[in-house]
Amino acid sequence: MFDPEETPYAGNGAAACGACQASLPAKRYVYATAGALEILCSPSCFRDVVRAQRRLRWSRRGRTALHAAVAAVATAALVTPHGGARVRRRAAHAATTPRVIDRGPPPLPAGWYGPEWPPSDTSLLASLGHDAWIHPLSGPVRRMPRADSRVFGAVRPGERPAECRNGHCGVDLGGEIWGEHVHAVHDGVVDFVQRNANPDRGGEFVRIAHRDGTVFTQYFHLAAIPRGLERGVHVKSGDVIGLVGDTGVKQSAPHLHFAISVRPYPGGPERYLDPEPLIALWPVRIPVEGGETGLVTTLARPGMPLGSALLLAGRKHKAARAGKAARTASGSAATGGDEAAESDGAGAAADSAPAAETGGEGGPDTAGDE
Repeated sequence: MFDPEETPYAGNGAAACGACQASLPAKRYVYATAGALEILCSPSCFRDVVRAQRRLRWSRRGRTALHAAVAAVATAALVTPHGGARVRRRAAHAATTPRVIDRGPPPLPAGWYGPEWPPSDTSLLASLGHDAWIHPLSGPVRRMPRADSRVFGAVRPGERPAECRNGHCGVDLGGEIWGEHVHAVHDGVVDFVQRNANPDRGGEFVRIAHRDGTVFTQYFHLAAIPRGLERGVHVKSGDVIGLVGDTGVKQSAPHLHFAISVRPYPGGPERYLDPEPLIALWPVRIPVEGGETGLVTTLARPGMPLGSALLLAGRKHKAARAGKAARTASGSAATGGDEAAESDGAGAAADSAPAAETGGEGGPDTAGDE
């Protein structure tokens, strides 16, 4: 309630309502505004005053927002640079400066597809890196070539393929434990098995074909080969295909000679690749509690490749002669006749017995590995 002595009065001398100016009843209502009090006669007048004050506040807010928007537009117009002589000169200078944009390799013509041909060593290594291959020797320590005489292309006697540089067509691994397990590095089919230790042709070895006969892995100087491992037998990645030994080794300690060769298309030439960049990254099989079972881990520290050997000056002429002889042989095979038939027969025999039998890799390690 409000004291009648403090309320405004109507023209007839009675207290008046602040909204409708009617005479105030005994029961009155008070509405407090900023710096003033409104004396009202009824709840309806009270609601009318509240609505009027709300409209007044929103009207003030709308004017404030409009003034802020106008100020922002004016500021943006003053700050944004306008096109003029300076901008035109800058655009002209940029037009005269050539821009080099790397658009990648040119698109292939319509109807063309596939990888580069013939495949390079880089593309072949990249392709092999996409499969689930493993290191041929168990961990936990990753075995890599530990001397220059053990790397790909090191000096070896005899006539070897030209891509083997100075003669060594693979890498020499391990030897710390005589008789440790040698694992198949990938799923494949046994292509050749040499059980009788041949001291002049790499000793006992196994050759496995992968990827439908386009990739071959070879394991030389084995001490033993499991019974039942014969030509045509399917093997899985990680299967034990032999034991590290020294058969066919002349002057070095026991070790595994591991080689990779590729034949991009059936009947095509086979050539060797340096396997060191691959075995430096392939997962390693870790034996569990010293038993035959094991798990494969990708957490083993990557190996440190020594790099393939450089071609020595004295070997360049031999490599050139070998390449010329290979081209001559392929040319005579293409001419047909009885000579071609004899050449094909010799090639079939060479395919049945791999490079180690025909002198491609199996020459004695007379240079010594250490």
